[in-house]
Amino acid sequence: MTREKFLLEIDEILDLPAGTLRGDEKLEDIETWDSIALINLVVLAETQANASITPDQVLTCTTIADLLRLAGVEHNPPVSKE
Repeated sequence: MTREKFLLEIDEILDLPAGTLRGDEKLEDIETWDSIALINLVVLAETQANASITPDQVLTCTTIADLLRLAGVEHNPPVSKE
């Protein structure tokens, strides 16, 4: 899964308009970041990014970029069509 696609999925989990998140946002500043969003993020990471993460690991994150790193999608560039 690409970084951009993962961000769009997090937008949806957090009930934000598509394209809202860029990565530098602080979780504490997002009104819809709650325990349900946390669980949905764990499921997203496991099903779409093939990352095995726990809620406790997510709780150590302070930014969206931290979530991307945890899920292993922060450096997934788009596939080149050569």
